[in-house]
Amino acid sequence: MRRQIICVVVVLLATFWLASERAANAALLEADLLIIGGGESAIAAAIQAARMGLPRIVLVNDIAWLGGEFSAEAVGAIDEWTVYQGKRTNFPRSGLFLEVLQKVRAYNLKKYGLANPGNAFCASETIEPAAAAQIFEELIAPYQKQIQIIRHHQPVKVETTNNKIRSVTFEKTDNPREQLTVRAKLTIDASEWGDVIRLSGAAYAAGVDLKARFGEEDAPAGPLTPAARNEMNPLSYCLVIQETGKDSTIPRPPHYDERAYLGTTGLTAKEFEALGWPQKVWRNRGPAFVDTAHTEGIYGGTSNPYTHRRLVDRWHNALPKGTEKILLNWPTQDYPIYDFPKRVADMLEATERGASKKNIVAMTPAQRRIVFEDAKQHSLGMLYYLQTTAHEKAGDFSQSFKYFELTDEFGTPDRLPFKPYIREGMRLEALYMLREQDIKQKKNADGTYPDPTWARVMVPDNVLGFQFNIDFHPTQRVFLNNDINGTWMNVQTANRNWSTHTDCAGFPLRGLVPVQIDGLLGAGKNIGYSSIVSSALRLHGQMMHVGQAAGATAFIALRDKLEPRDIARDPKRTRELQRALVTPRREGYGVLLWPYFDLKVDDRHFEAANMLAVRQILPGDAGAQDFKAWQPVTRREMARAVARAVVSLQLNRQYQFAQSSFTDVATTDADFPYIESLVQWGALAAGGSFNSDAAANWVELHALLDQLGLKPSAGLLTGAGRTQGTKLLLVRHELAYHVWAAIKALPERFPDMTDYFKPGHDADGDGLADLDDPLPFDRDNDNLPDLIDPQ
Repeated sequence: MRRQIICVVVVLLATFWLASERAANAALLEADLLIIGGGESAIAAAIQAARMGLPRIVLVNDIAWLGGEFSAEAVGAIDEWTVYQGKRTNFPRSGLFLEVLQKVRAYNLKKYGLANPGNAFCASETIEPAAAAQIFEELIAPYQKQIQIIRHHQPVKVETTNNKIRSVTFEKTDNPREQLTVRAKLTIDASEWGDVIRLSGAAYAAGVDLKARFGEEDAPAGPLTPAARNEMNPLSYCLVIQETGKDSTIPRPPHYDERAYLGTTGLTAKEFEALGWPQKVWRNRGPAFVDTAHTEGIYGGTSNPYTHRRLVDRWHNALPKGTEKILLNWPTQDYPIYDFPKRVADMLEATERGASKKNIVAMTPAQRRIVFEDAKQHSLGMLYYLQTTAHEKAGDFSQSFKYFELTDEFGTPDRLPFKPYIREGMRLEALYMLREQDIKQKKNADGTYPDPTWARVMVPDNVLGFQFNIDFHPTQRVFLNNDINGTWMNVQTANRNWSTHTDCAGFPLRGLVPVQIDGLLGAGKNIGYSSIVSSALRLHGQMMHVGQAAGATAFIALRDKLEPRDIARDPKRTRELQRALVTPRREGYGVLLWPYFDLKVDDRHFEAANMLAVRQILPGDAGAQDFKAWQPVTRREMARAVARAVVSLQLNRQYQFAQSSFTDVATTDADFPYIESLVQWGALAAGGSFNSDAAANWVELHALLDQLGLKPSAGLLTGAGRTQGTKLLLVRHELAYHVWAAIKALPERFPDMTDYFKPGHDADGDGLADLDDPLPFDRDNDNLPDLIDPQ
């Protein structure tokens, strides 16, 4: 008994000593803004907030490298494809993402004499991971007086008071007893797994959303087994290899089983088919190597592991020997993050009972490392297959994978990246959860989708434009002969696959704001969307734009001593936020809000086109993808834009229409309310024909603005005053520029926000509660806000 008491006392003393030592070693930092993570979204948030003037920002990263997908995850082939005019091309670049790409091109030009040396199948821009890390260091360096970076620390505790985050405590990754507490007024969680969101008690989701949750077309109806609820987009451990000109075959990885890799190329198609794998497992019937520079452009020619994400093509670019470099991020490497092999499950269970059944979001960092280690070995197994079996099948040639070694640029003992490529993490339960039906048009009668255009929903609080297909890599693991101790391959499930159609959409500010916790914003992949939408909103540029939106929101909230939810329910501040993103006050490029493909960041009308579109005064033409800057404006289009602009302002003007004042404008004409209102307001003379589809000119626009008391810009006055003014046709970019110039400084009219976001409240009376309504002030859900809708 005495011995037991002594043991208990010793344990208590040891516990007290450990706690005391931790307290003694704990440091305290005060900040305005705390940012969790060092990925591309975190860096974008920090820079955006710093550029807007925030003085005290602390950024805490769990590793040394900055840059996330670009660097630490080694995804140096920047794949942002979309479909434009029937061809795959890059989504328009803007904001900080464009700045990074310019630095990428400059680096490559200096080192290789070429801005884009990769000639990759799926990316026009490529960058070596170590170079990307340096680019992000250079990007953030000018703000070192405002941004303090803490490296090698991970969050372990979040203190909340009255439902608000007060502080976050971190431990050093290599010494848990060394702790740091950051007390900040606001926190952005842009980390890979959203640990601060989880530790704060904020609501979140991870895994599959059932159809009953959001009513999504491609969501499973259920019920699902507990394991299947954890199905997520797989992670991949990328490999970066460089030519050596000699046999560089890696050691045979532990647990290597050639049967798992026979579907990697068509070289072993017969052997693969003889095994009896299920029909739906992922396999490639093509070669391991194709001698091509992919002159057809991205996604042209034959995809193969060698050129799929090649970073440097020395053969076709006549570069020095030894510079050929390849990123291996091939579907064979996709590692499902549930239903683990038994050896992995056993290791997880050894750390905690039930750990192998947990969603990876809920795992501890140590448990995740067990998963990552097996994902590493799985990827190395594919490389070993390419260097041995595939080499033997293809025969000897200079570009054989046998003559490539893992690059040493990461400085890690195993020469692998610091982190796996993570496609899906946690999803913040936000003030609005963007869902599948929001980002797609309705299907045609024959079940097909119309040509790509604007999404069904264009959210009014849009903070970034985006488009990427719903893109799930193989999410499920299939064991050969159902042997969980044996080899496996990955497979796509019925509800989760790639290349599912979407349209050009926007992400709402509401999606960054927790539904319940204050002092917190989501960023990175920790934002408000369904699992399905997360597969279409996860790319390099998209994540940088999410970070910029979070950083701008944080600045406005802190400046005005408000919570992020206060910004989300304040239309005036939301407009300020949108303008801050579109038109930076200092350095940098604007962020594209309305996803026009032909709108460039240096266009004179960039701000006008974006802001008039998000306000639905002059949105994109139905069925289009372009702004069409040089398209002549019709008189009806001019009347519509001007009338909407007037009604959107606090000018005590409402639409006035009953009978038509023109013989050629029927009351059934969609633009009749706008045209007739201009007559009733005294801006148009009644009688005769209006000629709705005739071309408008500068004189007419000047006259309308002048009659309505909207001061025309000097440029418009100059043009309208010319002798040939009546012949100076008005084109779309001029209409946008001059209408925006006339209204941008005038107060906008907003709906009653008194009860907005209260549980069950329905601001527009359309039967959808505010928290489930993508268009909360649009009763007929046609993307035209009720305040400027004449119907």
